[in-house]
Amino acid sequence: MGNVLEKATRHFFFQHNDADGWVTIAKRENGVYRQRHYKPEEAARRLSEWLGEDVYFSQNTFYIPQRRIENIRQLRALYSDIDFYLLNLNVEWILGSVELLIKDGVIPEPNLIIFSGRGIVFVWLLEPVPYQALPLWQVLENNFSEKLAKIGADKKATDAARIFRLAGSTNGKNGEMVEVEYRHEHRYDLRQLQYDYLPELNPDRQKKKGRPKKVVQLHNVYRLHFTRLRDLAKLVQLRNYEVDGFRETICFLYRYWSCCVLNDPEEALEHTKAFNEQFTRPLPEKEVVRATKSAEKAWAARNNAEANRLAIEKGYPGAGYNLTNAKIIKWLDITREEQQQLETIIDGREKQRRNTIYQRQKRRETGVKPREVYLAQEREKTDDKLHLLQDALAQNPGSSVRKLAEITGLSKSAIARLLKRMKSTC
Repeated sequence: MGNVLEKATRHFFFQHNDADGWVTIAKRENGVYRQRHYKPEEAARRLSEWLGEDVYFSQNTFYIPQRRIENIRQLRALYSDIDFYLLNLNVEWILGSVELLIKDGVIPEPNLIIFSGRGIVFVWLLEPVPYQALPLWQVLENNFSEKLAKIGADKKATDAARIFRLAGSTNGKNGEMVEVEYRHEHRYDLRQLQYDYLPELNPDRQKKKGRPKKVVQLHNVYRLHFTRLRDLAKLVQLRNYEVDGFRETICFLYRYWSCCVLNDPEEALEHTKAFNEQFTRPLPEKEVVRATKSAEKAWAARNNAEANRLAIEKGYPGAGYNLTNAKIIKWLDITREEQQQLETIIDGREKQRRNTIYQRQKRRETGVKPREVYLAQEREKTDDKLHLLQDALAQNPGSSVRKLAEITGLSKSAIARLLKRMKSTC
């Protein structure tokens, strides 16, 4: 037991030492995951309770104790799950192929390799970054997965909420112990990985005519779906989870955007079921599955080349649901006050309000005074000019506008305006 616990502890803290947020530890029992969430320091005391068959832990952390994509706090690793047994490939060949890719600069060297009993997981540790970097993280994750697709990389195991087996546990399918090979401790910088492996996303790269935009578009579309998913969760929270009358629509949208973000319909459905359970009065599980089934079909169509071609021929941007903010706001009856708390599901008025605040802040940062201060200072300047003119008139009664301008140094038009103001106040 001691040796097994040491293996588990080393693996856990190799990835999550000084981590911020909650880490999920899970165990599969009778085909169902039992999971708990711990802060890293507490996990050290609880790992021994989880040892045994089919034990997993999350590669990234969450800001609340719920393992869902919209709750990501820190992105701490990239990974690729290689199911080589499905292709009847051998471990030595897989490792040799990856070494060649590393040597050729196709992928960086992984920090560790998890031998899970029936597969291999390559893990690249990152300098922790917040959830805002998730779109870039996902593009890199997909990029590495595509490069390793020929050796069995699982394209569904690419979401940031993914869990993998913990060293020291055993694989329940064949009884083999999970082992880890540690390569190095250097944590990669996400931006540096972008510059090294995603040149098409580099902002300072010289644009060329006909340059492929696929990666850039995927980055932007993913950002939109992820942010809308977070907005949906925020909206439910703002309503204190009392969403009767909107439950079916909310679950439908949640399942669709989860499919788009996770790229795994089964995982998306499980997340949707868990999301529904937060409601004050949740829908029955069968109703959740039935009411949101079309969301998965739309996602599948969105990823189908022929379906996209037909949709574009009909004048749509593509297959799947291309929902406008106006339609979402109408469906969910989102108030103006609620929109102020959301990131992207907002109407034109809220967008303009934010832009006004942004421009005002920008002016202040560049030294431009707020309007109230500016007007006050202008009034003070006018009063000073008025006193100057009054003194000139007292000493030179009956002087012409031209003469008063020479005495005071003010323009003739300024003198005329001040004289007019003096008359109106008399």
